[in-house]
Amino acid sequence: MSDALQKGRDLLAEMNPGLEAALASRYDATIPDMAETLVEWAYGRQYAREGLDLRTRQLCTVAALTAMGGQTGPQLKVNIEHALAAGANEREVLEVIWQMAIYGGMPAAINGLNAAIEVFDRAA
Repeated sequence: MSDALQKGRDLLAEMNPGLEAALASRYDATIPDMAETLVEWAYGRQYAREGLDLRTRQLCTVAALTAMGGQTGPQLKVNIEHALAAGANEREVLEVIWQMAIYGGMPAAINGLNAAIEVFDRAA
């Protein structure tokens, strides 16, 4: 096992322990090793990098997914959960999403706010 894969799995153990298994059951039959690749690359090589703390990286991800709009709702919800698990608070998540109204447009921001409210309600 690569060091990056172990780092990715360690991060997910803190933020979303079932994610790799869920991805594997959904995608690995079609794209072999998709889940492991995502965990190694995204979490082990990107989120685990030095230079930014995990909370900031997760807030950046929430911002990017919000600004992208469209069909990113499921990924946005997962990453809102990850941002909260990394130490961000609900107000910070909402402000990051609202900031994206400037760059992604009002519909993207409204969809992002709706995703956040759904995540917050599920956690309550």
